[in-house]
Amino acid sequence: MNTRRLWFVLALVMAVSFTVLGLMGREIHRQAPPIPTRVVDASGQVLITKADIETGQLAWQSMGGQQVGSIWGHGGYVAPDWSADQIHRESTALLDLWAQRDFKAPYDTLPPEQQAALRERLKREVRTNTYDAKTGAITVSTDRAQAMAEVRKHYETLLGSDPALEKLREQYAIANGAVKDPARRAAIASFYWWTGWAASTDRPNSEITYTANWPHEELIGNRPTTATIVWSIASVILLIAAVGALVFWHSKTKTEDHLVAPAKDPLAALKPTPSMKATGKYFLTVIGLFLLQVGLGAVTAHYSVEGHAFFGVPISDIIPYAVTRTWHTQLAVFWIATAWLATGLYVAPMISGHEPKGQKLGVDLLWVALVIVVLGSMAGEWLGVQQVFDLNANWWFGHQGWEYVDLGRFWQILLFVGLMKWLVLVGRALWPALKAPSESKPVLWILFLSTIAIGLFYGAGFMWGKHTHISMVEYWRWWVVHLWVEGFFEVFATAVISLLMVKLGLVRAKSANGAVLFGTIVFLFGGVLGTAHHWYFAGTPVSVIAIGSVFSALEVVPLALIGAEAFETFSHTKAAPWVATYRWPIFFFVAVSFWNLLGAGVFGFMINPPVSLYFIQGLNTTATHGHAALFGVYGMLGIGLLLFCFRGLARREAWDDRLLALTFWLLNGGLAMMIFLSLLPVGVIQAIASIEHGLWFARSPAVIHSPVVQTLVWMRVPGDIVFAGGALTLAVFAAKLVLGIRRPAGKQAVTPVAAE
Repeated sequence: MNTRRLWFVLALVMAVSFTVLGLMGREIHRQAPPIPTRVVDASGQVLITKADIETGQLAWQSMGGQQVGSIWGHGGYVAPDWSADQIHRESTALLDLWAQRDFKAPYDTLPPEQQAALRERLKREVRTNTYDAKTGAITVSTDRAQAMAEVRKHYETLLGSDPALEKLREQYAIANGAVKDPARRAAIASFYWWTGWAASTDRPNSEITYTANWPHEELIGNRPTTATIVWSIASVILLIAAVGALVFWHSKTKTEDHLVAPAKDPLAALKPTPSMKATGKYFLTVIGLFLLQVGLGAVTAHYSVEGHAFFGVPISDIIPYAVTRTWHTQLAVFWIATAWLATGLYVAPMISGHEPKGQKLGVDLLWVALVIVVLGSMAGEWLGVQQVFDLNANWWFGHQGWEYVDLGRFWQILLFVGLMKWLVLVGRALWPALKAPSESKPVLWILFLSTIAIGLFYGAGFMWGKHTHISMVEYWRWWVVHLWVEGFFEVFATAVISLLMVKLGLVRAKSANGAVLFGTIVFLFGGVLGTAHHWYFAGTPVSVIAIGSVFSALEVVPLALIGAEAFETFSHTKAAPWVATYRWPIFFFVAVSFWNLLGAGVFGFMINPPVSLYFIQGLNTTATHGHAALFGVYGMLGIGLLLFCFRGLARREAWDDRLLALTFWLLNGGLAMMIFLSLLPVGVIQAIASIEHGLWFARSPAVIHSPVVQTLVWMRVPGDIVFAGGALTLAVFAAKLVLGIRRPAGKQAVTPVAAE
């Protein structure tokens, strides 16, 4: 391949993609649902103010935010989607009010024709946009004000300690007295109302709501829009065409002759430098965080059976669901990212053959900072959910309430400073290799550029403040979750793996250059703008659906050849007898390919088309994709990289392939059991309920606590046990390595083997 041409294409793809992404952000900001200065009834009485809504959003964030139910489909799965729940409760309250007044009977007992007439009245009442742009006021009828008051009372009671709703709180896994301040509870109810208003009220001069008619709610005529259906069909057609084109291109590409592996392990003589050795504690920290995350996952999953207890032990007052789910999701990002960051610190001196002055001290200090951020943010989130902080202090030090970006702003700043330090440490160690002549120069530059991107793109998390509109928070939050974690980290990992394979003599440098550059282009071509599939129904314009559906389909295209990639990776284990010593790290890379196809490809595209996501956003179908992709792809990749680095850090006599084999099969088998015995079946049941009745029903206790779903939740236990067994065997393996390292091994040199 012509690498110069590929560099030009990559630069063009990045420039165009981020230009379009920026323009989308401008349109999202311009067309976001307005936050009214006040909501008044027909007599002019003020029901809600802008301050109530903004305070309510902060108060909702302080109780756990998206970890306790969801807003516009983003968040947890046990409690309701509050926007959908608000719409349904307010709608049924209005229908019952009119039915009792006009027909002296409850709505559910009326004949179909009378029910139909009331539904049409409800549709006009709710979908008509009464927002006055000049005054900033929303006017509602006296009847609707009465219905709003009824729903408000329900939420204020639910978030308190009233025994009347304790059963419902237990079903929602919301601790008793979750929000102790009555003023905060009232403000949260106002925020819920506004999110429901935006999801049920037509945009000006349109018959589509601010959230593109999401959620599905037949009572008010919320059904998929024409654009949602048309662009879903277009995305499927484009996917088939693009896969066909990629397969054709691949078949026409000339493959090189098989590379003969070296007779001996090229890394056998590697002598880790002090800074490389210092990364060992990072990898041990990774395993510790992984074990903690697995344990918290078991507690979090059990909360969907017992919302206030763990096998009869009442724990929700001490460590409620909002905390366990926060820690479970956040630790996943922490331990996976730590594995990748530590790999960068390890391989940079190995590749360049250069140990910068003071590198070890920098690596040690960065580890201390990492531990402070992890433990400090976890403590802050617990204190935030326990309502210890005021709303301002919570935003800085407590719980921000945004799934995967839950840590307070102070901890975010510290983490960003740490990433900048990591960028400097990796860059200064890698720089000599970038300046020296090398066949691997293109891959080295991809590695270096992705390092810069990893450091800088976390800064997107600073683009929102305490009172930023939720549509814009979602816009920037997915820059962090999708572009940072799923985007540039993956490019970084691909470059690292390719360099390791070149270093081992299993892949030609020229082949790696072309493969990494082409793969980066293909991945980012769909991946950058594919971020928009997270914004379909977040108060965004129709253009987001068009762009997101098309490019999220293109994200799946490279996975069509994942089988060939997996086979090629597996074939390396048979290249020479010495490669068997790297068998299990390579097997984890093979697992990455498998779960990439299944988790990111099959389960990802299952929820990506707009019409699909319209019905199943916020259900366990999302959790199915999340578990298979987050751990199956990024977690397996992190463990594979960890093992590769352990190979150079530990005494080879302490290496135990039997434990690694057990770890590999337990983790993969346990993950498959979790998904196919529990998460996916529950998601399918919820999807059917959502299509037939609406999202409010799919997330209601009638479905989540139905006998069949509860049985399926219990079916997750065997998979959890098997998976936890894999985590424990990995920890035992690492412990054996540590004991092996501590045995006297003689004095060793500190000069690493430079890259060829």
